[in-house]
Amino acid sequence: MIQNILKLFFIVLILSACNSRSKKNDATLRDFSFAPVKGIRFEEVKRRFSDNLSFNKEGFMQEPSWIIEVAAEDTMMAWSPQKQKMQKFYLQYDHGNVYNFAEEFFKVKHISKDSLVFQRIQVDGRVIADDIRSDVNMTFYAQTYIKNKLKTTASALRKPSKADTLFIKKRSDEVNRTGTAAFAARVPVQFIPKSKIVKVEKFSTVDKLQKRTAAYDYMFPQYRIEIQRAYKDFAYECLAVVDYTGTMRIVNVNGVLPDAVEGKKRMMQGVADIYIRNLFNVIPGTTLGIPHNSEITVMIVGKAIKKP
Repeated sequence: MIQNILKLFFIVLILSACNSRSKKNDATLRDFSFAPVKGIRFEEVKRRFSDNLSFNKEGFMQEPSWIIEVAAEDTMMAWSPQKQKMQKFYLQYDHGNVYNFAEEFFKVKHISKDSLVFQRIQVDGRVIADDIRSDVNMTFYAQTYIKNKLKTTASALRKPSKADTLFIKKRSDEVNRTGTAAFAARVPVQFIPKSKIVKVEKFSTVDKLQKRTAAYDYMFPQYRIEIQRAYKDFAYECLAVVDYTGTMRIVNVNGVLPDAVEGKKRMMQGVADIYIRNLFNVIPGTTLGIPHNSEITVMIVGKAIKKP
């Protein structure tokens, strides 16, 4: 008797799950269907936060770059810059208007033959993150609409707006009035050697496994500066702000005991003022061509002259 009840229970569960999956995959039950735009190639023309800006106050830029095409109700094609061709991805319907493809979640906000609007969202477990990671709207225009109606190019439409420029000017004025306030520069600081006794290397921290995109290279720029003929041997990793004039201010020295931090900061500020200022042309970071204070991490290595 108990075995029969258990069998019946499992059958009900299986039927319920199948029915749930059937409803989930039934396009007629969704607010949007991709069928009307099947076979139309779209290019992303803008990617904005909810305030309609491409930048946030930390300097992170939402850069439009995607090219997509619906191949079927469950298949999305997207352009792969690495493979230089369109790649197929399973277009998985999740819930509400949320879909997943190319390892990203999107909430569909608008579909027409001329344009698409997706909200790019961050999903943690089964919950949509209610923070800046989900505060991104992507607008796509059909290639035919761009060419025949707007009579322009996707590249032209992707340029930052006047509102973006005004925002960056305002942020730059805000941080440049201070000594250590900063935001990430879209074009990071450059160190150009003026002497053969110094050299510099900028590191890339892009890591697909850690989901570190190319944005990490300008949001968190890292350098190694080596100075020959220094007054003594030293090697310290420093957090620094390079201001809009190219002057470096040491904010912190990493990896030293708390009671030694202030002394090491004074020491490394001296290195920055004497060696780096005189042996490099330091070009400040810029965003939209506007110079402003920006933060960097730099390993500064000094090598003293070895006595015979």
